Amino acid sequence: MLSLVLLVWLLGFLWFALFLPRPADATHTDGVIALTGAQGRIGRGLDVLRAGQARRMLVSGVSSEVSEAQFASQYTVSPALFACCLTLEYESFDTWSNAREAAAWIARYHVRSVRLVTTDWHMRRAAFDLAVAGPKGLVIVEDAVPSRPSMKVLFLEYNKYVARVFAWLVDWPETTRHPSTDHDHH
Repeated sequence: MLSLVLLVWLLGFLWFALFLPRPADATHTDGVIALTGAQGRIGRGLDVLRAGQARRMLVSGVSSEVSEAQFASQYTVSPALFACCLTLEYESFDTWSNAREAAAWIARYHVRSVRLVTTDWHMRRAAFDLAVAGPKGLVIVEDAVPSRPSMKVLFLEYNKYVARVFAWLVDWPETTRHPSTDHDHH
């Protein structure tokens, strides 16, 4: 039995490491959610917003030390774009709290489809958590920022992903809803 579990884990890890999610095409969505934490995520989200591929953008997990003015200056965001279309979220501190805050933003702005922007190695867990926390029927377009993760990063992230799915399967107290099967995964 232990050998079988180890084999399934190993095959899952190979799938996870060899077939990382990819960038999305020019699909239009109601909103774009960029998770902080690695280079390229916020820039990719802003590119999507500026290209008109989404109406609104949430940046989840912004450091409390970063003001709106500092953010606008660093990413060259005009006051008009900021006022109409951009929300900075300062409360989340991990992937699960990103998903919960994103779900609140989705509800506030009546978003039915989102483009989720995060690094390729982080996408599976982030999309899973958003599917669990978000409203039923939410369309999630995965837009992965390519990276060159180390084996250590892949190993740690795969185990976090497995633990997260396991917690959901055993109905861990924080996970109250099952991800629906109608999400658009790219």
